[in-house]
Amino acid sequence: MRYKRIQTKKIYEEIAESIIDMLKNEQLKPGDKLESVEQLANNFEVGKSAVREALSGLRSMGILEMKQGEGTYVKTFDPSKFALPVTTAFLMKKDDVKELYELRKVLEVGTAKLAAEVLEEEDLIPIEKALVVMGNAMGNEELASSADMDFHVAIAHATHNRLLINLIASVSDLISETIYETRKVLLYSENRSEQLYAEHEQIYQAIKNREPENARKYMYDHLERVNQDLFTHIDRMG
Repeated sequence: MRYKRIQTKKIYEEIAESIIDMLKNEQLKPGDKLESVEQLANNFEVGKSAVREALSGLRSMGILEMKQGEGTYVKTFDPSKFALPVTTAFLMKKDDVKELYELRKVLEVGTAKLAAEVLEEEDLIPIEKALVVMGNAMGNEELASSADMDFHVAIAHATHNRLLINLIASVSDLISETIYETRKVLLYSENRSEQLYAEHEQIYQAIKNREPENARKYMYDHLERVNQDLFTHIDRMG
């Protein structure tokens, strides 16, 4: 039985999305000055810290700018920036996502290599199962994303290295969210579902055939390609 993971929005994310809606509806326009943090907190009926976090995220997205001694102003707003199916929270955490992909390359490239060196025959079962689900889930991105995550976790378990398994598990929620948002972007803009499947198939075959160097190379190429494609599209929206 598979349960859908429940995700709740943080207060600052809701505030940011509310401000973006005001921009979309032209209640706020470039050059407009926002109300003070205290007034916004009163209007949204939230704490000032949540407002500050939301404004900080919107500044990092290039939507707002703070003028010293004057306040916060709308810098720019391009509605097409929000045409792609990416959540506001995801866009607000671009730097975190970049760092996560760097971490994944450090961790998972070596993980794939080690798995190909030490795996036991039964370790292939969950990797192959995730791959099959991914291949049959075309059009169901929630299922495909979950299978994508299962694939990478199964490779980690194939190393039989408890520290490595626990380390990947500690960032699994971040990886899972990033995989889901990344696939939405790539499939929306390039319909890359078949390519993504082929890249995972290539990694699987290298591990199955006990080819450590190929497993390492294919995992690196996969993560690097996805990372570059994702940020090409996000930066294009900026």
